[in-house]
Amino acid sequence: MVAFVKADAQLCQGSLGDPIVNITFGAGGNPGAPLSAATTTYQYTSTDCPNDGFYTVRNSTSGCFGDTWHSVASDHTGDPNGYFMLVNASLQPSAFYVDTVKGLCGGTTYEFAAWVMNVIRSSACGGSSILPDLTFRIEKRDGTILQTYNTNGIAASSSPVWKQYGSFFTTPAGVSDIVLRMINNAQGGCGNDLMLDDITFRPCGPSLTPSIAGLPTNTASFCEGTAQSYTINCTVSGGFSNPVFQWQKSDNNGAWTDMPGANSSSLTVNFPAGTLPGTYRYRLAVAEAGNIGFAQCRIASAPVTIQVNANPVTNAGSNNPVCENSVLNLTAGGGGTYQWSGPNGFTAAGPNPSIAPVQLTGAGKYYVLVTSAANCSHLDSVIVTVNTAPVAQTAFASASICPGNSIQLSGSGGTAWEWTPATGLSSTVVTNPVAAPADTTHYLFIASNTAGCKDTAFTTINVTKKPVVNAGPDQTIIGGNRIFLNGRVTGNYVDFFWTPNLTISNVRDLRAAVNPTADISYVLHAEAINGCGFSTDTMNIKAYQALYIPNAFTPDGNGINDTWYIPALAAYEQHELYVLNRYGEIVFQSKGLMRRWDGKYKGKDLPAGAYTYFLDLKQGFGSVKGSVLIIR
Repeated sequence: MVAFVKADAQLCQGSLGDPIVNITFGAGGNPGAPLSAATTTYQYTSTDCPNDGFYTVRNSTSGCFGDTWHSVASDHTGDPNGYFMLVNASLQPSAFYVDTVKGLCGGTTYEFAAWVMNVIRSSACGGSSILPDLTFRIEKRDGTILQTYNTNGIAASSSPVWKQYGSFFTTPAGVSDIVLRMINNAQGGCGNDLMLDDITFRPCGPSLTPSIAGLPTNTASFCEGTAQSYTINCTVSGGFSNPVFQWQKSDNNGAWTDMPGANSSSLTVNFPAGTLPGTYRYRLAVAEAGNIGFAQCRIASAPVTIQVNANPVTNAGSNNPVCENSVLNLTAGGGGTYQWSGPNGFTAAGPNPSIAPVQLTGAGKYYVLVTSAANCSHLDSVIVTVNTAPVAQTAFASASICPGNSIQLSGSGGTAWEWTPATGLSSTVVTNPVAAPADTTHYLFIASNTAGCKDTAFTTINVTKKPVVNAGPDQTIIGGNRIFLNGRVTGNYVDFFWTPNLTISNVRDLRAAVNPTADISYVLHAEAINGCGFSTDTMNIKAYQALYIPNAFTPDGNGINDTWYIPALAAYEQHELYVLNRYGEIVFQSKGLMRRWDGKYKGKDLPAGAYTYFLDLKQGFGSVKGSVLIIR
């Protein structure tokens, strides 16, 4: 970071005129062009880091001499392309910059000033670098010294610091040219390295103190479109023998121009209502009689600024036209604060207020007062139209139908219609379509009018599903024994029952007990709600009359009596059957599910003969023992 400091210099204590000399060394890419031979006795180098007795002109420098110099990225003004003079002092003290300034006014006091930087870091040279020590000398062309000013040692710093040094002097009568000589008083070596920039000569004179009548500061502002008048006074301190005054004007930071006839210490400026927005500045220039016509001879006061602020450029708008019961969105821009007013006593603040829901009485003109940060206002407006919205109605909110049936919907309101979803509808753009949905459906009815306004209503068609019926698995019994049915009914129903009403304990009991003596089928019926019919399912019972056990079979592959099988065992779900050979070895068994025996054991035919069987029927039905004969 670069710092800027006003050094302890003998600068002008009064008011200054515009610079008549402003040596900036120019601007551009590195390196800059060498100075004229008459300006310096040092040798020019194009490199970034000049050696002892050399100088360069550059817009930046970095990393010089092992980074013992400051790296600087711009000139004193901060311009990255602005040049400065970079000097590495010679080993012997000498004048390193000489320039002749021409066109001054005789008998006039001037301020000389220049910005200087010690470029060596405070840590360089073991912290004991040689400090630049400059003498600024103002001379007549014949060498007569008019003023001398010495900077003393310019201290080193840890970061770049520009310091302004200078003095003031008075030209003798008849002298218009002077010589500026800058002398380096220090020895060369480790240090005594500097930058030089912005050398100025400005007229210096007594203090000029401007003021605006009735205001505490030298600035005033008002909004365009109004007429204003201000009186500007300027107090001139003693020091002039015969002062002459000239008011000057600068519009929008343009060049200062003399105002004809404005030659007193007071000025009245009038701003008509049509004055364009802008920045208007005024200052008083003062010189001794006879010199007021020469810019290089006069001083000027600090400027007085009159700011004409522009009124905000507004753009009030809305989402006009809007429909009744919708949202009205108002919009505005161009300012800092917004105050709205409108029909029905409407007020709001902010750029984008809304009215929801807006009614027909909300139609009309809405005004917005837009105020800028400069407190200038503009009143804008927008006209809003609110169109009547249709009233959508349906004949019924809900209805129920059976699967496969249909119902006619009915809607009213508006001049155009839409039903959604389209599922199961004969048409979506009439008021009375026929609906036959497969499942319960919520229909939205949208009614529109010619203004594009809409309203909605709903109708729900409930499709009554038949209940789901399961009569349970088929069963096998010994005729006359009791078993229990295992039916289930799910869904919406009003009643259920079994048919036929034969050997059943309760036709309205899903787990009714039955004891048929012969084969029979039981049908479970469930009646749907809303009269939508019945659902049914059937279960079959196989009833065996007795437990018949064949006593022989012929497993010879002729398709007749090839296996041993006891059909009635299907009625005894937990039975256990074992067949043993004469050695007591189990050669066949069946548990719970009767299998057919083909007379084999471990895949091989057993020999003909008698085999003992043992049958345990379980569930309290007892057991049976006997023999079966294999005939081959």
